[in-house]
Amino acid sequence: MNGWVDFMLFTYLSVPTNQFKIMKKAVLSGLALLLSLGAFAQKTYIHAGRMIDVKSKKILTEQTIVVEGDKILSVSSGYQKGGQGDSVIDLKDATVMPGLMDMHVHIESQTSPTRYMDGFRDNEADVAFKSLPYAKVTLMAGFTTVRDLGGSGVNIALRNAINNGLVAGPRIYTAGKSIAPTGGHADPTNGVRRDLMGDPGPDQGVINGPYDARKAVRQAVKFGSDVIKVTATGGVLSVARDGSAPQFQQDELDAVVETAKDFGIHVAAHAHGDEGMKRAVKAGIHSIEHGTMMSQETMEMMKKAGTWYVPTVTAGMSAAEYAKIPGYYPPVVRDKAMQIGAQIQETFRKAYESGVKIAFGTDAGVFPHGENYREFLYLTEVGMPNLEAIQAATLNAAQLLGVEEKLGTIESGKLADIIAVSGNPEKDIKVMKDVIFVMKDGKIFKQ
Repeated sequence: MNGWVDFMLFTYLSVPTNQFKIMKKAVLSGLALLLSLGAFAQKTYIHAGRMIDVKSKKILTEQTIVVEGDKILSVSSGYQKGGQGDSVIDLKDATVMPGLMDMHVHIESQTSPTRYMDGFRDNEADVAFKSLPYAKVTLMAGFTTVRDLGGSGVNIALRNAINNGLVAGPRIYTAGKSIAPTGGHADPTNGVRRDLMGDPGPDQGVINGPYDARKAVRQAVKFGSDVIKVTATGGVLSVARDGSAPQFQQDELDAVVETAKDFGIHVAAHAHGDEGMKRAVKAGIHSIEHGTMMSQETMEMMKKAGTWYVPTVTAGMSAAEYAKIPGYYPPVVRDKAMQIGAQIQETFRKAYESGVKIAFGTDAGVFPHGENYREFLYLTEVGMPNLEAIQAATLNAAQLLGVEEKLGTIESGKLADIIAVSGNPEKDIKVMKDVIFVMKDGKIFKQ
């Protein structure tokens, strides 16, 4: 570049010697600025043999996706040639689709027979280091965006580290710490000795009454949460007796939702029992998670209110299987897992057939991270068409998050989150296990 600038200044501009160094420095600075702004940015041409249009739920053939920086520049038919310096990625034998989105994960932790004791052994730094491979394996499985619905707060730091390019992982929208009543599913002191229980309050996500509820939401936002998660009913894996009874009074849920709306963020409700779901939907909750004992009446309420349903069938099936392993869960958890877990798939079938809005979510962490693809198998087993299941994990998930303007489809102007599998998922959904290409924000992480 230096030689080219010398030639231009001397030959075409007849620059006097005494001005040469000053002008050369200015020209080089200008060129550097243009390069930093992407004026001469290299483009990436992706040749897709098959590409899923998730809006129409159709597969298009022989498509070219042009990526520049972190955005999709264009999508066109045929295999277009790039210019000099552009790169071409040959996926002519693959199926290309938008980056997958899992709307219910717990990225900090993973199931283990020692999980309940690990809470007494692990420091915050231990949790943080353990979360790094969970984040990476999730991204390598093709999930470029996830919604983390409850952890210790390390999930907020992990989100920031990924956003700053310090570690590899999916784009995270996180709830930070879940909100529960005293003794509820997300009370962190359940099952411990009384002298260790203390009296956790709104700062720890434990509330009693609408005033506590407002403070807990505000504190979560202050800590950096993107979404609020409440445990509207008992849960399966907490060391607490009941797994399905409602846990909040109506005024408490109303206060959570109203306060979250003031901040412009959504509220997700963990719920297994039907009464807790009804209260949550009545409060204006944005999504119901799990929904195990959901009645037809609640489904109709959800349709009328526009409430999303995130089934997490994989979690229910996995918990029921782990419960069969002697000693894997404490007895109180084992009994709930055997009773509640395996009902979720049938509930999903009924909700889908009833027309409830479905977004893909797995509860990964309840089972090993990176196996999120299993949800596709369970959803399609009971009637959801293959491409509609993929739509639930792309366009629908983006709509749930409210980010459909930048994510969820392969279209010009959207963020370049693009993956590919080796086979044709319309014919065989099991190929979703074999992700061969992962691009997030225009950067290739797997090829």
